[in-house]
Amino acid sequence: MKKEFRLSDTQYNELMIACRPVPYMIIGGFAPRSRQENANAAWQALGKQMNFKWDTVEPVPGKSEFFFMAEPKE
Repeated sequence: MKKEFRLSDTQYNELMIACRPVPYMIIGGFAPRSRQENANAAWQALGKQMNFKWDTVEPVPGKSEFFFMAEPKE
């Protein structure tokens, strides 16, 4: 069963920074991580910090972007 969580201002800002586009030039055939990979990594870190399964996150309808639902870790 999913539970409601709330991001702090700092957590929200870190998540938004992780979701920004990554400008780059490919040198030697290696590209940096994509926006999606960066966002997933940020959610994984928040999941560890706040004790929820990062891949179960969904928005809470009618509330600000600071609130989300996710399955707690057991």
